[in-house]
Amino acid sequence: MGDYFGHWVSIGRNAPVPANLPKIYNVNWFRKGPDNKFLWPGYGDNIRVLKWIFETLEGTAEVVETPIGLVPGKNAIDVSGLPDVAAKMDKILEVNPQEWLSECDLIAETPGYFREPAPSRNGE
Repeated sequence: MGDYFGHWVSIGRNAPVPANLPKIYNVNWFRKGPDNKFLWPGYGDNIRVLKWIFETLEGTAEVVETPIGLVPGKNAIDVSGLPDVAAKMDKILEVNPQEWLSECDLIAETPGYFREPAPSRNGE
């Protein structure tokens, strides 16, 4: 697995046109509310988020800059026909710096899950 990731790191480092590289998006479909139920309705509605992703590639999406990158604006994802989802969008799109710092600690442990050789940060 380490060799596989190392391969992709080297592609990024050696790309003749870095702007043409695939974009990376992170979606947490499993965020839960205080009632311990999922905030996002489910897989059948993920196309709504994919539509926003395509709009970002076209430069037409409503985006909000956050410490982790761009996220959809509150009204950027069409939630028409989804009961109660519009009221949950603030929580769905929330970027909590403390939660992300905790996540960074978990991410830092990731190389330990791979057999050697794990790629270094510099891809060497």
